[in-house]
Amino acid sequence: MVLVAADVIGAPCWLSLAARDREAAERYYGTVLGWSFRPGRFGRAYSVAEIDGVPVAGIGAVAGEFAVPVAWTPYFAVDEADGAVGRVRERGGTVGVGPVSFPAGGRAALVADREGAVFGIWDGDVLADWSVGAERSPAWLELHTANAFDAALFYGEVLGWGQGGSDGCCDTSYEEDQVVLRRRGRPVARLNSGPIEQAAPKPQLRPRWLVHFRVPDLDAAVARALENGGSTVTGQDWGGGRQVTLRDPDGGLFTLDHAPDAD
Repeated sequence: MVLVAADVIGAPCWLSLAARDREAAERYYGTVLGWSFRPGRFGRAYSVAEIDGVPVAGIGAVAGEFAVPVAWTPYFAVDEADGAVGRVRERGGTVGVGPVSFPAGGRAALVADREGAVFGIWDGDVLADWSVGAERSPAWLELHTANAFDAALFYGEVLGWGQGGSDGCCDTSYEEDQVVLRRRGRPVARLNSGPIEQAAPKPQLRPRWLVHFRVPDLDAAVARALENGGSTVTGQDWGGGRQVTLRDPDGGLFTLDHAPDAD
């Protein structure tokens, strides 16, 4: 089932891994997170990860084709791709790829905010049964940036956050030094201020969007990640829960979360 993007304008509408080897990425994330896979609608290079038949994320063997690093990228729904790209440029962001039209329908672009954090924009139909915060995956999105308030202004102007008047529109609030993005009352992203280095050799120190996946047994999931070629980047406790940021065998960063209420 699909919805037109107008129903979710401004909200995260998909999550995609730009990989070098799709099958290798499928084996890794299938083992670590228990995902199954089906063909995507954008050709043989793409697949859709599922849990119990519900879509979680996409994997595309496009890192080499588009000369982009292996990374997880959140996509946000927009009403018109060219207009959104124009707003990114007008506000000091950059455009890496696109907008690109797909034969199966829809237009997409890879862009970056003023600090260099990469995100995607999508103009087209979206999956109705996908949403951040539902079940285990993805739990939420996190932006590492120098100034969360300034970043929220940029994204608000590009994506229409906080404008009201639409069920699909997102609201923002400033909470404990974070900007929290909510859609229909549910937190879907957090923008965090902190030290960043745009040219840091370690990608986790650069401005970036990071995806959090919730797992029922964090230690077991981390063990599977390491046994299958991943590596640990950071780990911390938070509010009674725990999280570990990992790098997959190809370099893609992701975070696994365990919270007591997820059992």
